[in-house]
Amino acid sequence: MVRAVTDDDRWLFSEGRHDRLYEVLGCHLGEGEGTFRVWAPAAAWVAVVGDWNDWNESSHPMHSIGTGLWEARIEGIGPGDRYKYRVVSRHDRYRADKADPIGFHTEAPPATASRTWSLGYDWGDSDWMAGRAGRTSPSAAVSVYEVHLGSWRRNGPVTYRGIAEPMANYAVDNGFTHIEFLPLMEHPFYGSWGYQCTGYFAPTARYGPPQDLMFLIDHLHQRGVGVILDWVPSHFPSDEHGLGYFDGTHLYEHPDPRRGYHPDWDSYIFNYDRNEVQSFLLSSAHFWLDLYHADALRVDAVASMLYLDYSRKEGEWVPNRHGGRENLGAVEFVRRLNRTVHNRLPGAVVIAEESTAWPRVTGSVEEGGLGFDYKWDMGWMNDTLRYIRLDPLFRSHPASHQLLTFRGVYAYADRYFLSLSHDEVVHGKRSLLGKQHGEDGRKFSGLRALFGYMWAIPGKKLLFMGGEFGQSGEWNHDNELSWGLLGEPAHRGVLEWVRALNHLLATEPALHREDDVPSGFNWVEPEDYSHATLAFLRMAADQRPVLVLVNFTPVDWNDYLVGVPQAGPWEVLATSDDVRFGGLGLLTGQNLETVTRPNQGYGQSLALTLPPLSATFMAPVKSEQA
Repeated sequence: MVRAVTDDDRWLFSEGRHDRLYEVLGCHLGEGEGTFRVWAPAAAWVAVVGDWNDWNESSHPMHSIGTGLWEARIEGIGPGDRYKYRVVSRHDRYRADKADPIGFHTEAPPATASRTWSLGYDWGDSDWMAGRAGRTSPSAAVSVYEVHLGSWRRNGPVTYRGIAEPMANYAVDNGFTHIEFLPLMEHPFYGSWGYQCTGYFAPTARYGPPQDLMFLIDHLHQRGVGVILDWVPSHFPSDEHGLGYFDGTHLYEHPDPRRGYHPDWDSYIFNYDRNEVQSFLLSSAHFWLDLYHADALRVDAVASMLYLDYSRKEGEWVPNRHGGRENLGAVEFVRRLNRTVHNRLPGAVVIAEESTAWPRVTGSVEEGGLGFDYKWDMGWMNDTLRYIRLDPLFRSHPASHQLLTFRGVYAYADRYFLSLSHDEVVHGKRSLLGKQHGEDGRKFSGLRALFGYMWAIPGKKLLFMGGEFGQSGEWNHDNELSWGLLGEPAHRGVLEWVRALNHLLATEPALHREDDVPSGFNWVEPEDYSHATLAFLRMAADQRPVLVLVNFTPVDWNDYLVGVPQAGPWEVLATSDDVRFGGLGLLTGQNLETVTRPNQGYGQSLALTLPPLSATFMAPVKSEQA
């Protein structure tokens, strides 16, 4: 039975509070017929054209049902029929064929029609859904593998179903807790990686129908792997069949190009001041979290939404009503988004890619924050990669060392993801391995040290595909990853190290349980810039502390003295210098006894050889082992 549009639907839609528009708008199939509804308030006339009527606009005109909505019930409609809305505007008799803004399925690009479809699916992930909240909480061990589905692995055509088993195996084998997919919403230009989206309610048909994406997510859940979807409410492309100028007016985009056009991406910007647009975007977010069981949305380019002057010169932007640069409609929208997701979808998480110092991105809405669960730490990423590119000779300098220690100034201002994402390995930036200084041996050691440092400091982890085995070249969306490199010991060693780090993260509570509070971290030696070395402790209540030592020089430091809070034997939990990862094995498998020598505020110390370009994790030997 197709649900009717109620007065509550109309009121919520017009108030910007409707988060279930997909229940009433779009195409809904009933017994032997389809009901089509679309929002086009400036239209003089709308018709549904499709396969069943030979795209004849006279066959199935729609009728107005008020509030700018149009409706048609058409007999003989089945799943898979192609269709569009032929819209004739009251303004300048504008005429266009538009894909359904709330269509559930589409033709595979480059074709652009919507397809009639039902979204029934027999889910098997009830156990996962019941307990998923604990898997993304601030105290959880979270390690995310970021994936562009079309270029991960290509053993024949890439499909949602075909990739489910190998992707689940890979994530589980290597200890990743979640997969994050670059946008899977329909997008006409493959080279946009999904970030130029036209189908806000339709998974891309390149890889199969909607139920096949559900199968992929269901399968990952049943294997214990969470799913994060990238989602783009910040801008949309100007393709003729899409949302732009939908009914002959700027319906979805802001009418002023200083607020409605994005110069960086040659795309339109949503009009967040329009309540119906807020309802559209709210509903899209809830759609993926509700009907597709996504565990989280990572919201792309949040800074471009929040600032009216984002990427604009003086005179190219319009201040808000208070004379400021904040986009007040966008601020209201993101707060409403986060509040409704948390109220309606327990356990679901919303993550911001926000690249500025906007205050309290993860603060509660009630206390004036934006309400996100996590924020990507773009400052850490930029500072760390800038440091990694330095010749080790120039790392032994106070200004260089501060690139690593400055994070302490803001580390607990928000809850963070440490992300080495797709954006850092394209467009001439080189791969993570390619960013390392020196010849190949040093590059691999440097990459392992970088990963050790990243996994050791507070914050959830995200790594883009290929980085986990030291992909040599930049990511290319037209090719699969260079899987053949895993036949080379150095690349295999990087993957083994990432696997060991994920295991360590999951099994040592001190490394994850107090990620977002100062009690979880303590510097032992933050200022040893002359050795380009860091020493710090990760801690959690009632758990053994973990000492982390990172040497960012190609020199081994003999008799390196570091203060520790507990006397007795300490074991090496893991070191990137282990021979099985490609290192020298200077500390592998060792237990070290403390010496009574006050140092760095502690009454006892460890004296050890610190391997070159390495990260080492140590902890007191548990009492039953001592």
